[in-house]
Order: sequence, then C-alpha cells, then structure tokens
Amino acid sequence: MDIRPIKTERDYIEAMRAIEALLERNLPDGSADLDRLDVLSTLVERYEEEHYAISLPDPIEAISIRMDELSLNQRALAYAADVPESKVSEVLSRKRPLSLGMIRAFSRALGLPEAVLVQEYPLAALA
Repeated sequence: MDIRPIKTERDYIEAMRAIEALLERNLPDGSADLDRLDVLSTLVERYEEEHYAISLPDPIEAISIRMDELSLNQRALAYAADVPESKVSEVLSRKRPLSLGMIRAFSRALGLPEAVLVQEYPLAALA
C-alpha cells in the first residue's frame, strides 16, 4: 500500500482519482483495498479541512437570509421566537448583540445551528 501524506494540490488530485477508482469497485469487507480507501479518505478530509475550509456565516446575515427563505418579517420572527419585536429590530440593525436566550430562540424558530448564532459579529457604531 503506497500511501503518502497529501501535501500539494497534485497529491490531492491523485488521491481523489484513487478514491474514485476504489469506489467504482465492489470492495469486500476486510480487504486491503477497503483499508486503502479508508486511509485515503481520511487524508483527503484532512487536506480539505486545511485548504478548503468553509467558514461560518455572519450571524445577522444568516438570520436575514433564513428569514427571507421562510418569508418571515421581523414581526413574524419575534412571534415565532417569543422575543419582543423591538429587540429583533435592534439585533437585525446590529444595535444590540444576541443574548444567549435569543440565540436559542432564533435557532429553534429559524432552524439555524447555535454555532452560527453564537459567533462574534460587528455591531453598528453608536452615534
């Protein structure tokens, strides 16, 4: 089994081709090729995490996008999350940070992961 660390884009492409070729075969359990597939997949996953990482979206942008997807206005979100409409407005205009309670409520109401909403984000400058 000739498996090396994936250090370059060329190594990555070669590993992806090898994975594709292995996936096209019906590999029996416990075979050396199935082990090779497992190891290559792990190496590719690590390389992708380092070179193609996708960062989480800005919490307020994520809320706004999800509101659009669900056709919710601020009043509807306030009702669904049981948060005063004035606080929803302040959060969306970046005048107020999300509280832990709002993070949980918006996560439930919008189906957004709490990990997205708990991130730090810029607030509007005070006038």
